[in-house]
Amino acid sequence: MVGIKPTDVAPCAAIKVVGAGTAACFADLVTFPLDTAKVRLQIQGEGVGLQGPGALRYKGVFGTIATMVRTEGARSLYNGLVAGLQRQMSFASIRIGLYDSMKVFYTRGSDNAGIVVRLMAGCTTGALAVALAQPTDVVKVRFQAQVRLEDGGRRYNGTMDAYRTIARTEGVRGLWKGCLPNITRNAIVNCAELVTYDLIKELILKHNLMTDNLPCHFSAAFAAGFCTTVVASPVDVVKTRFMNSEPGRYDGAMRCALTMLQKEGFSAFYKGFVPSFLRMGSWNVVMFVSYEQIKRGLSRAQQSWEAPS
Repeated sequence: MVGIKPTDVAPCAAIKVVGAGTAACFADLVTFPLDTAKVRLQIQGEGVGLQGPGALRYKGVFGTIATMVRTEGARSLYNGLVAGLQRQMSFASIRIGLYDSMKVFYTRGSDNAGIVVRLMAGCTTGALAVALAQPTDVVKVRFQAQVRLEDGGRRYNGTMDAYRTIARTEGVRGLWKGCLPNITRNAIVNCAELVTYDLIKELILKHNLMTDNLPCHFSAAFAAGFCTTVVASPVDVVKTRFMNSEPGRYDGAMRCALTMLQKEGFSAFYKGFVPSFLRMGSWNVVMFVSYEQIKRGLSRAQQSWEAPS
């Protein structure tokens, strides 16, 4: 990321990887109920997993949260949190933590990275992260989408049970269900999120609008969250529907998208937009602000350890 002063020591790749994973987990803890509400709104109208109390129609992000708390309890807002944290530690560490390293790779060591190089770096780390973390994403979505049945039962009894059940009933390939649309989504998300943050932060510092501090990080992160939501929502809805679908319901992600378009219209691709923006905007703010501070803290700690006594 831009913004390192000449007197600062640039954080190494290991610090960025650890810092990105830690900051993303913290952001997930803060914004997870919004993400769960987004998933419920995205699958609404599909009919999968919406038996019993879940058959109630969700209305808006706060109406969805209120309905879930009333019918399933407050803990339902954090369904899939363990898998979500597992996902962030493996996913965000790669897609965010290795972004700067990938820029350097594509520029062959130069600090001057143009928009094309930044987009390439974002696409690369986004795709690489999905290849590793896809099973955690599948389990997270399944947990967030599941509704407590009338007899009190659930689709899965725990995170590890979900991994085992999916692998047993759908094969190991089931854990990578929706991998292609997820690669597409995260290539888009990574580019919109990281490149927008990078460019806006660079412009703010270049024109001396702010210094490299919390208000600057907040402004760039909020703008990145809005841009990401607008660009990525259609792919995100298809990914969620496809991952949550029963085996054999859709032949592939494209079939899922076409079915949505035919039965529900184009607006279906922006279902859950408000919670998506609330979640993405707040997630970006918490994540990037935390990430910048963690990087600086770890870099100072590294400098103190390496300094001669």
